[in-house]
Amino acid sequence: MKIAVASEHRGFKAKDRILAEVRQLQHEALDFGPATDEMCDYPDFAAKSAMAVACGEVDRAILIGGTGIGMNIVANKFPGVRAALCHDDLSAQISRSHNDSNVLCLSINLFGAEVAPRIIKIWLQTPFEGGRHARRVSKIAKLDEARQNHSPQQ
Repeated sequence: MKIAVASEHRGFKAKDRILAEVRQLQHEALDFGPATDEMCDYPDFAAKSAMAVACGEVDRAILIGGTGIGMNIVANKFPGVRAALCHDDLSAQISRSHNDSNVLCLSINLFGAEVAPRIIKIWLQTPFEGGRHARRVSKIAKLDEARQNHSPQQ
């Protein structure tokens, strides 16, 4: 799989470790920025990555923020993106098996370096279960379509 990896300034140092982890798991990891740890705006990098997922340029994305909340909010603005903020093994597993998430958001403030690789591995290796969950994900896709086709009232 092609995986976009991006951060904001607080997650910058973790980004290289996460890129290496994704590559070790035999995936193509693409660095979507930033290039330095200077203060930056998380919407810029979350949007770039989410757009790549939405357009099919990459299969999935991993976003690293201080809390990951802002990254998650931005990523979910793009059609076809199902971003999940995961803090543990269970949330990573369920976000994939039940919700078919395609963007993983991580909080660098909430866990140490040893937790992120485990969450990433679970998230990348867990398949979508389909079944009753496919019906629900299909409803999410229909909401995306309705949002795209909605024109503001004048």
